Amino acid sequence: MKSDAVKKGMQQAPHRSLFNALGFTEEEMERPLVGIVSSYNEIVPGHMNLDKIAQAVKQGVALAGGVPVMFPAIAVCDGIAMGHVGMKYSLVTRDLIADSTEAMALAHQFDALVMIPNCDKNVPGLLMAAARVNVPTIFVSGGPMMAGHVGGCKRSLSSMFEAVGAYTAGTMSEDEVREYEEKVCPTCGSCSGMYTANSMNCLTEVLGMGLRGNGTIPAVYSDRIRLAKHAGMQVMELLKKNIRPRDIMTKDAILNALTVDMALGCSTNSMLHLPAIAHEVGFDFDISFANPISERTPNLCHLAPAGPTYMEDLNEAGGVYAVMKELADVGLLNTECLTVTGKTVGENIADAVNKNPEVIRPIDNPYSKTGGLAVLKGNLAPDGSVVKRSAVAEEMLVHEGPARVFDCEEDAIDAIKGGKIVAGDVVVIRYEGPKGGPGMREMLNPTSAIAGMGLGSTVALITDGRFSGASRGASIGHVSPEAAVCGPIALVEEGDIIEIDIPNLSLNVRVSDEELAARRAKWQPREPKVTSGYLKRYAAMVTSGNRGAILEIPQT
Repeated sequence: MKSDAVKKGMQQAPHRSLFNALGFTEEEMERPLVGIVSSYNEIVPGHMNLDKIAQAVKQGVALAGGVPVMFPAIAVCDGIAMGHVGMKYSLVTRDLIADSTEAMALAHQFDALVMIPNCDKNVPGLLMAAARVNVPTIFVSGGPMMAGHVGGCKRSLSSMFEAVGAYTAGTMSEDEVREYEEKVCPTCGSCSGMYTANSMNCLTEVLGMGLRGNGTIPAVYSDRIRLAKHAGMQVMELLKKNIRPRDIMTKDAILNALTVDMALGCSTNSMLHLPAIAHEVGFDFDISFANPISERTPNLCHLAPAGPTYMEDLNEAGGVYAVMKELADVGLLNTECLTVTGKTVGENIADAVNKNPEVIRPIDNPYSKTGGLAVLKGNLAPDGSVVKRSAVAEEMLVHEGPARVFDCEEDAIDAIKGGKIVAGDVVVIRYEGPKGGPGMREMLNPTSAIAGMGLGSTVALITDGRFSGASRGASIGHVSPEAAVCGPIALVEEGDIIEIDIPNLSLNVRVSDEELAARRAKWQPREPKVTSGYLKRYAAMVTSGNRGAILEIPQT
């Protein structure tokens, strides 16, 4: 066993004395040590139930003959961090989570790991750590929140942000906003639409790292506790068979995840996280892979914010496996990939059934013949940009309009709420990329303000930052290269005509190459927004959005 390095032999007598201090018995010292990586805390609604999940996992490990040992992972609530300096610290935690989990797992020589994430950056961060440590590992999340109910309709966090925009536009009263405030987030769990957290938890099933239902069983269901116990038991089977994350998270598994992403209509943030996970297993993931996969993969689900259905509905309709079965039946998935069940994808989904064709459209009746995400390129985004095509109004798939240029999110929000943005405009928010932000803030506040003020079908937004999974509309993010490194988005001027053509995968500014070259010659780098602490180090090491904002040591 790997843990013998800290348990066996005379040289390890000091180590054993410290295990004695922990209350370990001789019997426990003879069994495998299983690290339980719990993201529990009391500030993130999606994590407040993870203490119960962790206890259930520990019971499962113990039942199967292992010794569970819990240690923590941090988490940021993107909703609470939204719209202020806190959002600079959201994406950057992905790498802190991966680094700290790697450190804990290898410092203490665990034989196996159970990862318990739930919200946005914890899932990819722990997947990255799993690939690095590469001991038998399984994932079990805390599960999604139930949808809220306002006025007889299901609602979620994105509805709340849009309600604020509606109030600003004078179409909703303060009392109506208060009702939303009290009802849209009714339980613990990751917010109830197909936002980033739920996207990544669903893709964990597709990657083969989580058991059936991991992405969709609601946080408040007892099934979630049973799932956690089974995950604890199953990690011991993985240990016996020596099945490791790099046996499971192969290139084919990652391409399967991208395919199901297209069918589910996942968050654009998956296009940051899948490349980062791929990087950890040695696969150079180009975001342009998305387009050929999108061209052949129909969009089968319109969960909030793209449509009126929620995670609880997807769960009742058959969950992620039912979506995978629809795709596999027409040859769109590699069904030979190994999973944490010890079986292949094909074996796992053999008995999956689509129980609600309104929630999961059948393969012959999709919402669209193309997938939920698209990568756009052109003279404004030579290295690519990402849009959630499935959440764009039909009339905005092709659009051109004058650029309204802002060098930070706050200035754009002031203009939107001040009535200075009108139908036809293209809002450009720059210097919010991985380096320029730093931290690549989510732009849920401006996109929600646009939607809430009734401009969602007439105004586009382009940024070198990123979007929340709760964003909808013609919102194009991850523009690369970013403004901070003199990407073309830094050269756009007020009134320049921006041309968006999502069906043809293009994003251009109607300015000649000569004029762009002249503007580039005059461009001056901006002073760093942060000059100390972790964000300074992050900005120095982070790569562009099209590479997944991975960290690399700068070349000297």
